This record gives sequence, C-alpha cells and structure tokens, in this order.
Amino acid sequence: MTTSILFIAALLVTFLVTVLVSRKLIPVLKSRKMGQKILEIGPRWHKSKEGTPTMGGIAFIAAILLAGIAASVWIAVNDGIRAALPLLFTLALGLAGGLIGCVDDLAKLRKKQNEGLTAPQKFLLQVLAAALYLLGMTLVLGADTEVYFPFIDKSVDFGIFYYVIALLLITGVMNSVNLTDGLDGLCSGVTLVVGVFFTVAGVLTSLDPTLVSLGALLIGGCAGFLVYNFYPARVFMGDTGSLFLGGLVVGGAFMMKNPLLVIVFGIWYIIETASVILQVGFFKLTHGKRLFKMSPIHHHFEKCGWSEIKIGVMAMIVTAVGSALSLLWGLR
Repeated sequence: MTTSILFIAALLVTFLVTVLVSRKLIPVLKSRKMGQKILEIGPRWHKSKEGTPTMGGIAFIAAILLAGIAASVWIAVNDGIRAALPLLFTLALGLAGGLIGCVDDLAKLRKKQNEGLTAPQKFLLQVLAAALYLLGMTLVLGADTEVYFPFIDKSVDFGIFYYVIALLLITGVMNSVNLTDGLDGLCSGVTLVVGVFFTVAGVLTSLDPTLVSLGALLIGGCAGFLVYNFYPARVFMGDTGSLFLGGLVVGGAFMMKNPLLVIVFGIWYIIETASVILQVGFFKLTHGKRLFKMSPIHHHFEKCGWSEIKIGVMAMIVTAVGSALSLLWGLR
C-alpha cells in the first residue's frame, strides 16, 4: 500500500510540475532566442522547426529531481537510508548527463549552429560521470563485478573488466537516448514506455520502492513534457533533457542489477544507434552507397513517407514489446 501511494504521489507531482514549469519556461526560452538550429543535411521539411525553443528538458529535470528527492526521503524514513541510495545515485547520474547536455546546448546556441561540444569532449565528460556513478554504487552499496546475462540466467564475473563494460554501456545508452531525440515526441514517448517497464518490474521484484519510484518519475516527467512536445512540438528537450533521461534509463538497469537488460527494454534506443553505425560502415565499405535513406533510422522512415506521429507510435510499440519480453523472461 505504501509503495502504491509513493508511485501515485511521485507520478502526479512530476507530471504537474513538468507541465507548470514548461508553461512558464517556453516564453522565457523564446524571449532569450534559445531556438533549435537545424542541420543543412537534415530532412528539408525540418527547416520549419528551426527556432522552436530548445533546452525544454529543464522542466522535467526540475520536476523529477524534486519528486525524486522527496521519494528518496520517503524510502529512507520507511526502509533506511541505504535503501534510498540507488535512486539517489541514479538521479545524480541523470543530473550529470543533463549538465553535460546543457553545456552542449549552450555551446550550440552560442555558435548559432547544431554542433556544440566535440565528440571527444562529450564522451570524456560522460565517462567521468559514469565512473563516479559506478564508484558510488561499488563503495557504498557493495556492487560486485558480476554481469548477469538475462534470458539464459547465467552470471559471469568479469573482474576489473566489468568496469570497462559498465562504462561503455552507460555512455552508449546515454548517447543512444540522445540520438532518439530527433522527432516531435519520439524520445519522450519511448522513455514513457520504459518508465512503465520500471514500474512493473519494481512491482514484480518484491515491490522495490526505488524502481517503482523511478518508473513514476519517468512516466510523470515524459507525459508532462509530451503536453508541449507532442507533434507539432512547441518545445524540444535538447541534449539537456535527452542525456538526463539517458542517465536515468541506464541507471535503472544498474539498480535492477541487470544492466544488459537495457539492450532489450531499451531496444528502440539501440536500433537508433545501430542504424548510424551500419550507415557509416556501409558507406565506407561501398565507397559512398547508403544502407538507409538517412540515419538515424527515424529519418529513414520519414523519407519513406511516414508521419512523425506514426514513427513515434511504432517506436513505442517496439519498446513495449521489448519491455514485455524483459518482464516475461529477463528479470533477475
């Protein structure tokens, strides 16, 4: 009963605060001319989106941190401080991602182009954030170096190499979520489904209040943002929002002590990244030929004549299928 109340309260607070902050934030972003720049190589019809306020992810970041800290206090009071630490560490990882994204977004706005931090700069900052997260989870919570392989129910102790795998997984997922933020409502819609997954997984794993709370925060934040981000979007989350969400998504997988499962319940994020890697590799191998009409893959579907809404719905369905498979056969 306590967990149910926690879920409802966290979801409602996050949703309402996101909607209210977004409502106030959008005019401020417009007045400061913090509009999205569109790449010349992007779909030509996206040029109409140029000038739409970006960095709107600040709204759900504020809401999720507010409700998340309150939920952590609730958990600490009822179950002890140690029980609340996984959620707090994951919120910190998300915040670190959000700050990196914020620096990137501000650099883009300052340069008046869609290129902010260089790839090495962004990667280095993400690795630092991931390393601090893993340090906290290891030293404070005693996380071990075993990697659980879902669906085959086997664990392998990788020793020191566990940290290499974990660092690559965290940075990889954060960037995959970032890549997914390319159409109105796409990233927020997919991540809302992931929030549902965390909630159900938390219920199925001994009513884990931290996982249920994380689910509630993602559902509330993404649903509140969709009020303004659904097609046609009045605001974009920017790297500020997408890297924050990426931190929460991959952090949730580590909270479950089942990090590799993110490849399944977060399958759409992986598809987006895989499409870019395949496109670049195929282009180089064939000396100029393209595997997709454009990457990431959501742009390929656009060029095939699909609407942004249709692509978003398909992505949510694919994510729901991956989440269902994870719940049925992937939980530890």
